[in-house]
Amino acid sequence: MENYRFTGGTAVLTGAASGIGEQLAYGLAARGSDLILVDRDAEGLARVADAITTVKTETHVVDLADRAAVTALGEELATREIRLLVNNAGVALGGRFREVTLDEFEWVMDINFRAPVVLTHHLLPALTARPGGHLVNVSSLYGLIGPAGQSAYSSSKFAIRGFSEVLRHELAETGTGVTQVHPGGIRTNVARNARLGSGVDTAEAERHRALFAKLLSYPPEKAAAEILDGVEKRRTRVLIASSAKVPDLLARALPGAYGPALDRLTALLTR
Repeated sequence: MENYRFTGGTAVLTGAASGIGEQLAYGLAARGSDLILVDRDAEGLARVADAITTVKTETHVVDLADRAAVTALGEELATREIRLLVNNAGVALGGRFREVTLDEFEWVMDINFRAPVVLTHHLLPALTARPGGHLVNVSSLYGLIGPAGQSAYSSSKFAIRGFSEVLRHELAETGTGVTQVHPGGIRTNVARNARLGSGVDTAEAERHRALFAKLLSYPPEKAAAEILDGVEKRRTRVLIASSAKVPDLLARALPGAYGPALDRLTALLTR
């Protein structure tokens, strides 16, 4: 498959108001893509759009937990010429499975998995209308491993990983590429703003949050650049930062027993 060409195409990007999404918006604009930016944060979305002056940019304020709103967005964008879809938006929920309600679990699945599925379903005809389109689904380190306390988040990220792998095989004959992204400890607000399950002990959760924050050191602008390089080269999988690559290797080497090894590694890194 030929390299992806950013210039002259339109990219749809979710979660564009901050973090990796914001940096992806700047990177896509620098490479010549017109932009359709999506986020629930109207103020942040406007700030990002105002900072981009070199390409055509439009914004859509949408809560991806709202299935009807996501469907309406997909139906609207389905009539457009879209070359690239980046399903980047995501939320996190801390807590063991017994500590979260089904509604809390479904909230994560709605945003992290079902919204990308709905948008992809609606935009797939546009992406595959001619060879050269591309789809990016941002999974996570926790789409490669399943640590305790991440039942909802990890489930959603494993789901988007599986969805991506299936589409990669299905779309190959259309000349449409698929890249799944697995970021490690990126310095964004996703982990900092993670909700806590209703049954989680708040004091214990804050202790773990403070420890985990030490691992969030990789610059989001560098992560975005690696993603876009992966898109250009049609890479099927992009792992970002050693905090994703090392656990991935451990999980491959010790598929049934990587948990204790990762716990020891995390303890060393958060001293």
